[in-house]
Amino acid sequence: MAGKSSAERSSLEHQNTALMAVFERAGFDHVAPDIIQPADIFLERSGEDIRARTFVFTDPSGAEMCLRPDLTVPACRYHLSHADNPAAERRYCYLGPAFRFPDELLSPQEFTQAGLEWFGAPEPIAAEARVLKLTISALEAAGLSRYRVSFGDLGLFSALLEDTEMPERWRQRLRHHFWRPHAFRELLDSFCAGRGARRTSISPLVDRVAAGDALAIAEAEIDARKLPLVGGRDVPEIAARLANKAADRQETPLERSKADTLNAYLAVAGEASSIDAQFAAIAGGPRFKGARDYYAKRLFEMEELGLNPRRFHFAAGFGRELEYYTGFTFQIEADTPHGPVAVAGGGRYDNLLSDMGSPVAVPAVGCAIHTDRLKAVLA
Repeated sequence: MAGKSSAERSSLEHQNTALMAVFERAGFDHVAPDIIQPADIFLERSGEDIRARTFVFTDPSGAEMCLRPDLTVPACRYHLSHADNPAAERRYCYLGPAFRFPDELLSPQEFTQAGLEWFGAPEPIAAEARVLKLTISALEAAGLSRYRVSFGDLGLFSALLEDTEMPERWRQRLRHHFWRPHAFRELLDSFCAGRGARRTSISPLVDRVAAGDALAIAEAEIDARKLPLVGGRDVPEIAARLANKAADRQETPLERSKADTLNAYLAVAGEASSIDAQFAAIAGGPRFKGARDYYAKRLFEMEELGLNPRRFHFAAGFGRELEYYTGFTFQIEADTPHGPVAVAGGGRYDNLLSDMGSPVAVPAVGCAIHTDRLKAVLA
């Protein structure tokens, strides 16, 4: 809260107390994860925007550390270090500083984040609706009355990918580029007829890899050209990427109709409770049908909690800026004289704790509220 007047600090504290009271009354335990965190998971899984804005440094032992750019990952680390059984249900809430290099209005280098994380919920659909309800309730308790709710569902996208016949490595690459629409479309096009044979500057090297040992060829090429290793990739990773490119040339091109189906899905948008007619026009298979049923059940759970999905907007291409989400995502915006500002968001991230070393899968859903933005909006 450096730089704020005494009155501003008091007002922000009053607001944040109201937010946390909603979470704590709902049965979430207040925790305080460490501010200094290992940088690896933030740099690998948080997305390009967060990676570029994270304060990273090296500790005396040479380990790469960072000031936490948000509190979801620190809450996950807290859970893994304190829970006897990581898969057992735990509910946490928190309030504390996070740090990012600024890039937009109302985003200081240090800001306060309130939020909650729900691990191992026995009823995942109900938990998603409940987290959205608690987020809205907390914002309203702080005084916010006019806002917009938008959400997406990476579960639908992943289900449609699984229903689309293609090599698994292609699916993985398309999932990775979900958050980069232009790169996604270019990659999808490259899988289709007529684009797989396009020559690039590394095509001669890929040709050699297709006929030989990828690792040996990569090592020889790097040594001969005295190329430095950049981007955090080691030689085996570089060789694996070259081998994948070589394998791509041997694959049957993806049918254009299947690419069109994926693009058509990502264009779906509209009122959340009326979107199923657009889903029905998508040529998905049984997994996509199951994901549609899950979506419909989530809307039902929202209505059971008194929410009105007819006021919410759905966009198939919406996934927030954090790349660890795997299912339901949402964002709540409020208007300011300078345009709309996102004051809260969250969603489901079922793979993150496994990526951080959990020996068992841990379903997880949570939310975060940018309290400084909220205070600016209310002011």
